[in-house]
Amino acid sequence: MSSLTGSSHPTRPAIAWIGLGIMGSPMAENLVKAGYSVTGYTLEQDKLDRLAANGGTAAASIAEAVKDADVIITMVPASPQVEAIAYGENGILENAKSGALLIDTSSITPQTSVDLAKAAAAKGIRVLDAPVSGGEAGAIEAVLSIMVGGEKADFDIAKPILDKLGKTIVLCGPHGSGQTVKAANQLIVAVNIQACAEAVVFLEKSGVDLEAALEVLNGGLAGSTVLTRKKDNFLKRDFAPGFRIDLHHKDMGIVTDAARNVGAALPVGSVVANLVASLRAQGDGGLDHSALLRGVERLSGLPVIS
Repeated sequence: MSSLTGSSHPTRPAIAWIGLGIMGSPMAENLVKAGYSVTGYTLEQDKLDRLAANGGTAAASIAEAVKDADVIITMVPASPQVEAIAYGENGILENAKSGALLIDTSSITPQTSVDLAKAAAAKGIRVLDAPVSGGEAGAIEAVLSIMVGGEKADFDIAKPILDKLGKTIVLCGPHGSGQTVKAANQLIVAVNIQACAEAVVFLEKSGVDLEAALEVLNGGLAGSTVLTRKKDNFLKRDFAPGFRIDLHHKDMGIVTDAARNVGAALPVGSVVANLVASLRAQGDGGLDHSALLRGVERLSGLPVIS
């Protein structure tokens, strides 16, 4: 019997995973490594092949992936993609069994999560919004921070699974709360990266040994997970995407809209949101968000390596 049934001798729940991108692939693979049966679906065949090569099972459709799943986990880019995989004749809600638990780890608007939970409840499907923070490295290392919205009983069921994906897993409140906290997370990260980028340009223009400077800064109050994770990106100008500017642009839209709705001023956040949008408009949307450095370099009259 599945662990969702409350059996005194539970087995691991069967998991369906929808969305095997930069974050989804390593996360799904970590569950396979932990002994879970994972059936995955995504649009790219090479990513399905990767899952199968790592011990998972590739499905030919969403319906096939979710039909026998006790737990369904989704990781897709934004609200439109969540709606596309959840609703409709071929979507999750029409094909998952009653009693299944849907855990959406995508970063989307809080309202999308609330609406999904209501629609799923009508089908007997429970939902948690569980966006994550930590980037590609955090996904690979299974040290993500996971902020969850939903019912405590469902969180308690999901917790052993989420423990295989992250180190800090917290129930933040009712449906949509996880997404609200994730929006705040993305605000803090963007402002932090922008501050680091400005410091890098300031240090270099001042003739300081950049590597030494970042090392000592990261050992003091200016230190942060952002600086630890992105230091090499700054030093090497390596902006291979761990978390793309395109996605952070989407997230800054979410937090600025949500803040406007509740009457919260974001004076610094609004400026950084515009800088992210500007970088995207200059063709850098596919780069890692540490490429905010390129925007500061342009404003400072420095050559930007293409």
